[in-house]
Amino acid sequence: MVSQITRGIKISVFTSFEGTYFKNYKIHYAFTYHITIENQSKDSVQLNSRHWEIFDALNDIEIVDGEGVIGKKPVLKPGEIYTYSSGCLLSSPLGAMKGHFNMVNFTSTRSFKVEIPAFKLGAPFALN
Repeated sequence: MVSQITRGIKISVFTSFEGTYFKNYKIHYAFTYHITIENQSKDSVQLNSRHWEIFDALNDIEIVDGEGVIGKKPVLKPGEIYTYSSGCLLSSPLGAMKGHFNMVNFTSTRSFKVEIPAFKLGAPFALN
C-alpha cells in the first residue's frame, strides 16, 4: 500500500491482480485498485474530478480524465473517510498509475489538487 497527504487529504492505494483474459485475439491483464480518501483537514471538501496517467510496459501512457469517481462526487467532512474500488486493463503484466483528484474546499470555496501517489501494477508471476 502507498499513501500520501496533500493539504490535509490522505490518499491510500492498495492494488491487486485479478487475472488474464483474451479479447480481440489479445491477452489482457486485469488489475483493481482500492482508494481510500481520508479528510484530515479542518474543512469539508468535495471531490469533483479525477486525472489518471496509466503506464503500461508495452504501450504508451494513457490519460484518463473524468467527473467524480465511480459516478460519485463524495463530500467529506473533517475526519470522514471515503473508499472506492476500480480497475484497469493493461496489455502487459507490469505497469503503474499516478494522478490527482480535483477538489473544492467548502470553507474557502477554493479548488485544489490532491496528488494520488504513484503505484505499481504487477502480476505476481512477472515479479521476482
